[in-house]
Amino acid sequence: MSLSAAGQSEDAYRFDWGSEGLYAIGQDAAVIVIVDVLSFSSAVDVAVSVGGSVYPYPLGDPDAAAFALNKGAAVAVPRGDVTSLSPWSLSPYSLRLLPTGTGLVLPSENGASLVCKAATFGLPILAGCLRNAAAVARRALELSGTNGAIAVIGAGERWYSASGPLRPCAEDLLGAGAILCALDPSAAVSPPRCSPEAATARAAFASARYRLVEHVSRTASARELISRGWVDDVGLSAALNVSSTAPILCNGAFVQ
Repeated sequence: MSLSAAGQSEDAYRFDWGSEGLYAIGQDAAVIVIVDVLSFSSAVDVAVSVGGSVYPYPLGDPDAAAFALNKGAAVAVPRGDVTSLSPWSLSPYSLRLLPTGTGLVLPSENGASLVCKAATFGLPILAGCLRNAAAVARRALELSGTNGAIAVIGAGERWYSASGPLRPCAEDLLGAGAILCALDPSAAVSPPRCSPEAATARAAFASARYRLVEHVSRTASARELISRGWVDDVGLSAALNVSSTAPILCNGAFVQ
């Protein structure tokens, strides 16, 4: 499919998946919202809410430590590698204890990589999730102005490995739908100039919102986390509109 056909250029509220979706609908938008509910966007929300700043970084890049040293920041490690000397990871639950003023380099396979790609567009970038859906929607509307488009990108997961094909995932569909619904909560189905893709995400959220924790907890991504002992991350990430923080990328870091 050509980018022009997939661009949703006539629509103010847009939704698509992954890098391809980002390039298709994001480059001519006024604001980009990256949604990675389990767990990058939720981790960013928690860290920024307690007064931290988060530098997104591609997972597996060997220069992460040098980058963090240059920024005077700590480096998040994989959840299973947490120690007393390296206490921070992609676990949103653990970041509740991040000291105020801490800079954190947060590598992530999906959300952080998308943010780094989106940053090349020179547009405002927000980190959205279920926790801060309404707050992110408000800020996106402020930044987009009267006629600017808002591009909401679901990060999704990967099949098999980091280089595997994109796996669209239900929790990111619900997170994107929550934000898109909050952009115009008065619209029963879809607001004017809402793309069909965005309307579908809105409808998915609307159908699940009153059983949201149950829906998120049963997704493939959540079951994987729960099987590894990180059930608290799932519960924290499934909470709707408990945060008033709308993290925005500024000089390479997400801040208030």
